[in-house]
Amino acid sequence: MSRPEIDLYGIGNCDTCKKARAWLDARGVSYRFHDFREDGLERSTLEDIERAVGWEYLLNRRSTTWRELSEEDRAHLTRDKALQLMLRFPTLIKRPVLMVGDNIFSGFSPALYEKAL
Repeated sequence: MSRPEIDLYGIGNCDTCKKARAWLDARGVSYRFHDFREDGLERSTLEDIERAVGWEYLLNRRSTTWRELSEEDRAHLTRDKALQLMLRFPTLIKRPVLMVGDNIFSGFSPALYEKAL
């Protein structure tokens, strides 16, 4: 039986992404890293992630990018508006995003990764 493909989405210099990568590396887990800034992000991929975790959870309202958005951008959020903002500003996405086969997780904690893998 083969192991599921594992993809990790994030931003290379993000501290939480670095922790997740170090955790995976320390356990010898093979994965592909996809950098939102360098590799871009397809709307279909973002929609897959959103369906798994919900846009309200996925949208990182603690980020510097969120605080720097105009009041107009932050007001009257809908799913579609949030997805548009995340495509325009990938740093608004709660990172990292771990895809293990058909399962998708956002954020990092050792307990979450133990369960996912």
